[in-house]
Amino acid sequence: MSFLLLGLSLIFVLIPLILSKTLNLGLEKDAFVATIRAIIQLLAVGYILQFVFDAENFFYIFLMVILIIGAAVQNARKKGVSIRGITWKLVVTFVFIEVLTQGILLGLNITPATAQYIIPISGMVIGNSMVLSILFLNRFTSEIETREDETELILSLGGTPKQAIHRPLISSIQASTIPTIESQKTIGLVQLPGMMSGQIIAGADPLQAVMFQLLIIFLLLTTAVVTSAMLGFLSYPTLFNERMQLLKPEKK
Repeated sequence: MSFLLLGLSLIFVLIPLILSKTLNLGLEKDAFVATIRAIIQLLAVGYILQFVFDAENFFYIFLMVILIIGAAVQNARKKGVSIRGITWKLVVTFVFIEVLTQGILLGLNITPATAQYIIPISGMVIGNSMVLSILFLNRFTSEIETREDETELILSLGGTPKQAIHRPLISSIQASTIPTIESQKTIGLVQLPGMMSGQIIAGADPLQAVMFQLLIIFLLLTTAVVTSAMLGFLSYPTLFNERMQLLKPEKK
């Protein structure tokens, strides 16, 4: 693809900008910033990845994974500012997800211990974990506010914080995992994964491309459930004080 054709593809950015302006959706700034950031970040990362792939140095691989996790934490934490210590909770969750998935992949020799596999898979896994964290935090904070009276009633009747927060917590975990599970139900029918299609277009054996795509699908399912559950159980204790009283959300 030439730069001219890439420039012409910006029409797909103009369409939502025009619709947002026409319908007063207020999405123009975010869409414009997202587009500019995507261009700059992808160009920069493209050169960085080329260097890391050529170097085949585990220190550079480690730095790339740290960069991925750091960027994910910085983006996701904005949605959970009302939860005390949300930054370290996200760090622990993302690091655990990375260690869990890469530990299984490398430990069982499912994928080679090379930059070409570790970095892209880490990016997909942490990226999905970040999106799931945002979905969970949005839903969880909303559920807490909506069910505040119910939660305080359970506490006043002698219930523990875990009992009081059980319904909002489980509801939030279930809701945040719905997109991942539902997308997997129709993959191959409605959605044709870009990675699998790209491998086939590049000349790879279709069966190998499908098997590798299935690996990613299985990884993302684990990521979705573990991320939401772990972040939820790390977060709910900080919603109560030592007297088992529900704390008011912090404003930042």
